[in-house]
Amino acid sequence: MSKAEILQQLPKLNSVELREICDRIWQLEEEQLLGGRANPSDEEKALLDSEFEDYARDRKAGSNWEDVKSRLKQ
Repeated sequence: MSKAEILQQLPKLNSVELREICDRIWQLEEEQLLGGRANPSDEEKALLDSEFEDYARDRKAGSNWEDVKSRLKQ
């Protein structure tokens, strides 16, 4: 199935099916990031660098990965 066909089918899905797709996309992105296969854009790299600098200044201001994933799934 092509990307165009997939995008055409998305509006036909119910909210549970859409959520399952979103969860799978997040899982694939996480696997790519952790496996070193992701190719973030320059903008994404700058944002990550900025967030890391903020965290380095105040480590209590950040959240652990489990908390972040939990909030994303809400």
